[in-house]
Amino acid sequence: MSPRTGRPKSDNPKEIDVKVRFDKATNNRLLDYCEEHNITRAEAIRRGVDLLLEQKK
Repeated sequence: MSPRTGRPKSDNPKEIDVKVRFDKATNNRLLDYCEEHNITRAEAIRRGVDLLLEQKK
């Protein structure tokens, strides 16, 4: 048998799907931020959630 091929398993798989609705202005600000910092929208939102949870401590 040949070894398994494909993408390796992640240590922390992202299996939860969340839907968020933004107004145009907020979406444009998010897109500008993502382009400026070269990150995806999902990563920017994850970082925002992390910041909110850190402030709570």
